[in-house]
Amino acid sequence: MPDSEDGPQVFQDELARIEAAVDAGETDASTLGFWKLVRQIKADPMLSAHWADQIGRIDRKLFEARVRPRFPVWFGNAVLAMGLLVAGGAIAYAVVCDNPTVSGALLLASGLILSASVHDLAHWAWGRIVGIRFLWYFLDGPTRIQPGLKTDYASYLRTAPTARATMHAAGAVASKIVPLIPLAFCLVADAPGWAVAGLIAFTAIQLVTDLTFSVKRSDWARVRRELLVARAQETRKR
Repeated sequence: MPDSEDGPQVFQDELARIEAAVDAGETDASTLGFWKLVRQIKADPMLSAHWADQIGRIDRKLFEARVRPRFPVWFGNAVLAMGLLVAGGAIAYAVVCDNPTVSGALLLASGLILSASVHDLAHWAWGRIVGIRFLWYFLDGPTRIQPGLKTDYASYLRTAPTARATMHAAGAVASKIVPLIPLAFCLVADAPGWAVAGLIAFTAIQLVTDLTFSVKRSDWARVRRELLVARAQETRKR
């Protein structure tokens, strides 16, 4: 595996080798050494910008060879926005409904819907603000039922690592905050205590999941990774 001091020709040769293997049908990025090479390149902002297009092209080929079904970004955003509208309507009806049980059920359901809907929308919105583009929505997670959002890795590499970290954090933070909205309406709607307890428990479970899982394999792990890249880039400048 090349070192950043080996010169551009070595990186060019390695990326050409990997892309040729991907074009031939190889889809195991780890076996090809792709991500190890990307980690080396990411440590240098000049190398990241220089090789962004080719790395982004390889990453897209790998993703599209392995992941189906895929959905256009506009379609995924529209579906998730509909989820926000449904949750908002549920909250509104819960406030005016004279049946506490129905109000409680609607507020509890709206918390879950808001959290699921806002997560990737927050990634997308903040990502676009900092300059990251996205390619596809797809079905993610162990059960393949939760939405995932695929970055355009070329634009990702051209974005500062601290900004990339904020994009990853945006979804995680937003999905923890939005259940507080129906929780705040529980008093207005005279919702039963179990609805309040359910929303608090849901938020607590999400926080525990972040502390035990996300810091190792999901959003917070990516935040930490990109902050370490930022530190490595700063060290290289000195």
